[in-house]
Amino acid sequence: MSGRGEVLQLEVLDILRQRNKPVSAYDVLGELRKTKVKMAPQTVYRVLAALTECGKIHRLESLKAYVNCQHGSHQHASILSICDDCGRVEESVAPDLLAKLSKVTGKTGFAAQRHVIEVHGLCASCGTGPAPA
Repeated sequence: MSGRGEVLQLEVLDILRQRNKPVSAYDVLGELRKTKVKMAPQTVYRVLAALTECGKIHRLESLKAYVNCQHGSHQHASILSICDDCGRVEESVAPDLLAKLSKVTGKTGFAAQRHVIEVHGLCASCGTGPAPA
């Protein structure tokens, strides 16, 4: 990747960190246009796709938004718990669950290529407290 592309990726990561909640591609574009007036939407989508591909960010399919990876860059699927009240996103990893999911879907001959697991509800701060174990 070119130096310009790496700088842009760092800027996008910084925007996501500052917001600390799901951010749409157009929100990212709006922030970037504060200093780069001619920034094109397709450029932002390419940067977001590259960051998603390398595991630095996650795309929340249900919200059409992006968040930073909370576990550092990785290539395994995460379970993303999304608070419907405050928008907070918590990331968990459960490789055994993902293996079981692939096994279940594989019984019909389906070959899973990626997992997207999103759970909507209320976080401990917005709900009645921590969920029972």
